[in-house]
Amino acid sequence: MNTSGHAADAVRDDTGGLRLAPFRGLRYVPERVGSLAAVTSPPYDVVVRPDGLLELESADPYNIVRLILPQAITAGTRHRKAAATLDRWLADGVLAPDPEPALYVYEQQGDGVLQRGVIGALELSTPAEGVVLPHEDVMPHVVEDRAALMRTTAANLEPLLLTYVGEGDGVDEVVGRTVHREPLLATTTEDGFHHRLWAVTDPAEQATVAAKLGRHQALIADGHHRWATYLRLRGEHVSPGPWNYGLVLLVDTARYPLRVRAIHRLLNRLPVAEALAALDGSFRVRRVDRPLPAALEALAAAAAGGNAFLLAGDGPFHLVDRPDPALLDRTVRADRPEAWRTLDATVLHATLLEHVWGIPDAPEDIAYIHDAAAAVDQAERRGGTAVLMHPVCEDVVRDLARQGVTMPRKSTSFGPKPATGLVLRSLALD
Repeated sequence: MNTSGHAADAVRDDTGGLRLAPFRGLRYVPERVGSLAAVTSPPYDVVVRPDGLLELESADPYNIVRLILPQAITAGTRHRKAAATLDRWLADGVLAPDPEPALYVYEQQGDGVLQRGVIGALELSTPAEGVVLPHEDVMPHVVEDRAALMRTTAANLEPLLLTYVGEGDGVDEVVGRTVHREPLLATTTEDGFHHRLWAVTDPAEQATVAAKLGRHQALIADGHHRWATYLRLRGEHVSPGPWNYGLVLLVDTARYPLRVRAIHRLLNRLPVAEALAALDGSFRVRRVDRPLPAALEALAAAAAGGNAFLLAGDGPFHLVDRPDPALLDRTVRADRPEAWRTLDATVLHATLLEHVWGIPDAPEDIAYIHDAAAAVDQAERRGGTAVLMHPVCEDVVRDLARQGVTMPRKSTSFGPKPATGLVLRSLALD
């Protein structure tokens, strides 16, 4: 990436922190689409398929889901279709690059939350360097798919969500000044969230943001698979250049705390009756005949006292808690910190999925769904079992990450997540 004269040069020192560079963002041309809201999407892994995918595709012929989740029979055909679609939209003026490199201030507001952060091209670093801290394991097949899509399109189609703990320094000052200017775009998505985006093109402001971020490390809040994809593709391009950078949104959680939610599991081939029968004697099981919100409250109360899960798929809910300590001792690794050993996700994967239920770690057997109601609905339609989880505290996540300990995949869902489609990064422009 050519960073000459840009913010990245301002932090080429020995701080060893975050190195954020401006880039020429690709954005929708408002006159060419029905509305900006209609062309946006949640991140690719939050889209509930197939219903949510079809809804997004029908919202607007240029919805970003056609790039992040292209539909075709084979993987290779899907990725080539996305690349051809991107090229066609650029040629037709549906998408266009901004005239000069910028950092972008992004604001989301809704559901009692105000979140602001900075979008830019972040220089990549390995976990050993301790600049960007992952906290979850990844699934190789997902990284392979995202890498093939990114490689074929030569684009970062959606930003990762990274958090850092600021000091009320220059970044917040630049953001505060920027949000009083006229935004590049403003839209309200179907979930009621208001989105605004500004470009920071002043070299002095870019340098201030970059220099202050150079003092910090960041936690990956959302996008572990895309971060692993960035690192893989950087390894394929040995010369310094655009593949050394990846598109991110950095949020100061000291100023704008994120919400942490759970990610639920859908066991496609395990009926609830079989799941419950296998638990006999190893967990306490109680039937919960309440609506979903009340059942989740019961789960939260149980989780306060130890590992707890809510099973669904046959009508009622089933609260599963109080695992047999001897069973945990046999099935959970002893060479990890206690905070990791007692995670619900650890017990679910090591004890329940692997030992009690014998569920293979394969996408056809386990699906990961962010929305609890969607997980229950799909379990009931497929005759499977939804395993509803209680969220982990952010302090636990950050502490484990700093120790270099990764949590089981899809353990957390930080939010609000950035809307996909507001600004993209083309590697060809860098």
